[in-house]
Amino acid sequence: MKNSNDFYYVPTHWSNFIYDFPQFVSREKLDLRAIYGNNISHKVNVIPQQPLALIRQSHNTQDAYVPIPEELLEYYYQYRPTPLKRANGLEAHLKVNARIYYKFEGANLSGSHKLNTALAQAYYYKKAGIKHLVTGTGAGQWGTAIAYACQIMNLECTVFMVGVSLRQKPYRKTMMELFGATVHESPSELTKVGRDALKIDKERIGSLAFATGEAIEYAQVNSDCRFAVGSGENCVLLHQSIIGCEAVAQMHTLDDFPTDVVACMGAGSNFGGVGLPFLRFAKELGKSTRLLAVEPSACPKLTRGVYAYDKNDFSGTTPISKMYTLGSKYMAPPIYAGGLRYHGTSPFLSAMYHDDLFDALAIDQPETLAAGLLLARTENILPAPESAHAVAGAIRLAKDHPHDSEPLVILINVSGHGMFDVTSYEKFQKGEVESGRPSENSLKTSLQEVGKFNELVKVTKAETKIK
Repeated sequence: MKNSNDFYYVPTHWSNFIYDFPQFVSREKLDLRAIYGNNISHKVNVIPQQPLALIRQSHNTQDAYVPIPEELLEYYYQYRPTPLKRANGLEAHLKVNARIYYKFEGANLSGSHKLNTALAQAYYYKKAGIKHLVTGTGAGQWGTAIAYACQIMNLECTVFMVGVSLRQKPYRKTMMELFGATVHESPSELTKVGRDALKIDKERIGSLAFATGEAIEYAQVNSDCRFAVGSGENCVLLHQSIIGCEAVAQMHTLDDFPTDVVACMGAGSNFGGVGLPFLRFAKELGKSTRLLAVEPSACPKLTRGVYAYDKNDFSGTTPISKMYTLGSKYMAPPIYAGGLRYHGTSPFLSAMYHDDLFDALAIDQPETLAAGLLLARTENILPAPESAHAVAGAIRLAKDHPHDSEPLVILINVSGHGMFDVTSYEKFQKGEVESGRPSENSLKTSLQEVGKFNELVKVTKAETKIK
């Protein structure tokens, strides 16, 4: 991708971060071989679900940029580029020594950044001859995006949505159904994974690990169906890099460059999508850019989790990953930022964090919603509770920065709108929102399970010969 002086420039290539950090992909491959041996296909049930094009994207260390297919670009042109603006109102309110910008990904029909990869995945699945996609979704942004993408690509779509989020945001389900998707509340009675989950989750709070497990099982027993994942996979982060590529060009047009890039952290797609292209350009320009991942105190996998092997879903049918995790059976408190309740983080981003290549911060629910409301009042944008975490983290950065130093230049990725989350802001206004912090016992118990699982992994590795 060439830098552009056109503020309305849409990148024609994705920025391939694996090219910049090939060691992390090599490390992951060695980990899988150490556990499963050379022939791991019989152990890895999720990889055959993906078209070869997506698998290649997740392991491509050769190309710095990956071309976006022309047909896909035509869909991107319908809502991209997304706006990047100076947060003058927020700056004036805070009276801080910082220039604050935000990139807004919520101005498309699905309402979030998730559409960037939903369109790409639906495109590649359709080219591979697949007729029906199934997925799990947390707060519903991903479910809405993939439902819309399937509708315009003439694919069937089935979505398992986390129960507590479905009840908090019923219009997300309505949106998916308007696009032709079939939506199931998770955990459900429809799958064995769901029935097993209901034994320990009688209130049907749910988790993304449950919903993903149900979707994978559904795909395995329905031969015409394939599983699609909304975050965490390298190919998903690649598709989201269009955010950062656009933002680099837009900041260049403004003759500015961020000292700090801030995004919320679930499994990592919007964080990696906005931040990783800036790391590349900072290196090329001889500048320094820090990345800050902001997670909820309810699900603090980076700040309180462990870097260990773990299952990606409740069923354990997917290959295990080495990542920052709280445990696949961890049940996060039912906060309004349902998209950030996933127990783990992208293996690639986990490796980066383990090597101190970015920072992380956990913030309570009231502070998060206060930040989102402040952005609405000063910038006329109501962010999703997930995105409000990034706003809260940026506010902390700006407030902590001395007035007698060089000003910070902070870029926030506002990954989605909060128009389906008005109830959460209303409850915050009434003082009815709890901190969302988990009990110490729940964290301890779940992390102990991760420890036991890793003891089993060590035994397996010791028994497996790598040829």
